[in-house]
Amino acid sequence: MLRLEGIHAFYGPVHVLFGTNLEVGDGEIVALLGTNGAGKTTILRVISGLLPPAEGDVIWEGESIRGLRPADILKKGIVQMPGGRGVFPGMTVEENLQMAGFLYGRDKKTRNEMIDRVFGYFPILADRRKQVAGSMSGGQQQQLTLAKSFVLNPKLLLIDELSLGLAPIIVEQLLEIIRRFNEEGVAVVIVEQHVDLALDVSSRAYFIERGEIRFSGPAEDLRGRNDLLRSVFLSGAGAATEG
Repeated sequence: MLRLEGIHAFYGPVHVLFGTNLEVGDGEIVALLGTNGAGKTTILRVISGLLPPAEGDVIWEGESIRGLRPADILKKGIVQMPGGRGVFPGMTVEENLQMAGFLYGRDKKTRNEMIDRVFGYFPILADRRKQVAGSMSGGQQQQLTLAKSFVLNPKLLLIDELSLGLAPIIVEQLLEIIRRFNEEGVAVVIVEQHVDLALDVSSRAYFIERGEIRFSGPAEDLRGRNDLLRSVFLSGAGAATEG
């Protein structure tokens, strides 16, 4: 479904990715792990078209999408869920979801059908559809951020730091929703600091360090690589959590 070939990427003069190769199969969940600043988010930005690569290519369903505008990549079914809480805090839950369906334009019927479908995945949001998003808990706001991505009916969902600021039990609930969505055929790339949770839900994994892929293969094989994972556990040990 997706293939990155020899990607080099820069932020100004700073070289961030060094010949990155990555593949995502149809309907697959892939974990993208690594230390803070390793280049994980940069990979997602390259896929989404937010950061054009200096070298290499991005192949989507057999065709290059390098150089396409982010909006055109989004229309192809590649949706990125941003790190942190991607909600409009002064709007209600339903208004947030309506805003997320902007690609449907004047097709209100399809947009509303997608929102109703999303409410089926997130019953707590259905119960709070008239509640102002900023008044909800951190976990509920992250559910809403995820729900907004689902409204766009992705073929490939890119998730950046699902667990940011959340307790592990909340993350487990969100991952279960992602697993259910994946069973309907949606491929997922998940960037996550909670290594065990990410590997539990993924079939394959990549580990990136200082802009270079150090491991690619079955998720279970990475679980035993303490030489790689130790730095991730250490970097996440002091993270604050909230329910």
